[in-house]
Amino acid sequence: APVPPPPDVLPQPAGPEPDGLAARIAGGAVYRVAGFAYLASLLYIGLWRGLPRRPKLQAYAQFVGDLLLITALVYSTGGIASSFSIFYLVVIAVASTLLGREAGFTVATVAYGFYAFLQLALFHDWPFRLANAGEASLSRVAYNLGVHLAAFYAVAALTSMLAGRAARAERELEAQREDLADLQVVHRDVIQSITSGLATTDPEGRVTSLNRAGEEILGTAEGEVVGRSLQELIGADRWAELIAHPSSPGEARRTEMELARDGEPLCLGLSLSRLTDAAGAHRGYNVVFQDLTHWRRLEEEVRLKDRMAAVGELAAGIAHEIGNPLAAISGSVQMLAAAGGGDASQRKLVDILLKESQRLDRTIKGFLRFARPPERSIVRFDVGALLAENFALLENSPEVRETHRLELALDPPSVELDADPDQVSQIFWNLARNALKAMPQGGRLTVAGEVGDGVFRLRVTDTGRGMPETQRANLFHPFQSFFDGGTGIGMAIVYRIVEEHGGRIEVDSAPGRGTTITVELPRASGRAEPVAAATFVRGGEGRR
Repeated sequence: APVPPPPDVLPQPAGPEPDGLAARIAGGAVYRVAGFAYLASLLYIGLWRGLPRRPKLQAYAQFVGDLLLITALVYSTGGIASSFSIFYLVVIAVASTLLGREAGFTVATVAYGFYAFLQLALFHDWPFRLANAGEASLSRVAYNLGVHLAAFYAVAALTSMLAGRAARAERELEAQREDLADLQVVHRDVIQSITSGLATTDPEGRVTSLNRAGEEILGTAEGEVVGRSLQELIGADRWAELIAHPSSPGEARRTEMELARDGEPLCLGLSLSRLTDAAGAHRGYNVVFQDLTHWRRLEEEVRLKDRMAAVGELAAGIAHEIGNPLAAISGSVQMLAAAGGGDASQRKLVDILLKESQRLDRTIKGFLRFARPPERSIVRFDVGALLAENFALLENSPEVRETHRLELALDPPSVELDADPDQVSQIFWNLARNALKAMPQGGRLTVAGEVGDGVFRLRVTDTGRGMPETQRANLFHPFQSFFDGGTGIGMAIVYRIVEEHGGRIEVDSAPGRGTTITVELPRASGRAEPVAAATFVRGGEGRR
């Protein structure tokens, strides 16, 4: 059943008209309150500038000022009959939200004190009776004060509780945001720190991201790749083959391919797997790739070493089996030539037999040098002086024509090296002679020496005809000669000498743009005995 209202709560009929003074005051009071509100705003600005380091004191001053203005507004608009008392709740809510529960209850207490004092004063017609206040009994005043007391403290409690929850939620959200930011940083650092290239694509195969290692491997920036289709990079057929059959998120398909990077072949090992979100939906593909060019080169070197070892054993056996009969044949032919019998045609045939047997003997000895190289005599010597003296001998060699231009560049001009000087000279002569043969119509031969990373680099460059990829692959294989009259042993011997010294050799060549062969030999180790520079001339002349 509806609860009947307390006695005397309903509006009472208006009493007699107030006197003229009260009516005039009530009529202009609202304007005065508005004026005081503007003045209070200016006062708050002054407090903000005067007390910049005491924000809590500023807040309480503003709360008290606002409560006074609201009290004046309630007084001016009917007192107990005014509906503007709801503004007290706004100030209490703001105080609870900004300063917490304690401030909310404090402001609620001050607000209720102002409001209760006003209602009790008006009940006793002090300072005078308002024109629109109406009649109010003591029960109505008590009821009104009780309702406002409950409302003020309820708003303070509820607002502070909600503000506390909002603050906790904000702190938790900020903590989660920081954790997410840290996770993103870690994720980015992990992705950018791995040595393998990593690219992500959308379901259509368009690149969406590329890590730093991927940029270095491909020789391009991320911005130049993002948005492009992988079909353009690896070929439509290979892409269709990789995504032909759907795979599970944990399954990856692997393949190898060759691309071009700055005009050089690039061998890639590529692994492709599906990229899914938390719900398991297909979002694209993860592409992990590595640069296998170096490993391919190492595999080729291992295969070459195995092949050379097998060929060396075969060459040693052949040289041994052929050497003795050849010595007998050569001796018999020399005796026939010394006897001088027969006509001119027979003597010509004997000369041919003698010349060919000598050439075959040189070939057999070359096989033996390859199969059983002489013991190395490791000494410390100045490799710069060695190259300079051998280069001077080369300039006076009959193999150099007028159309050839020879250049020597040593930086620094004097470098100590622990190696066999005769074998280093042999490397120089074999590389230099091959370079001259590659320039039958003339050209420039450059011999350069430099130091770097604990090694000495000897670089021989010619402007000759160059070599295709097939010749480059077989350059150090025994019995692979690319010039007329060659035995195909010289470069194999160079490779073996470099290998036995713990060095490495690289070839850069292409048809029509010449050839550069770089030999790296370890620097002085501090264990070898020094050797005089005069030894170099004897070694160079022997190779000439």
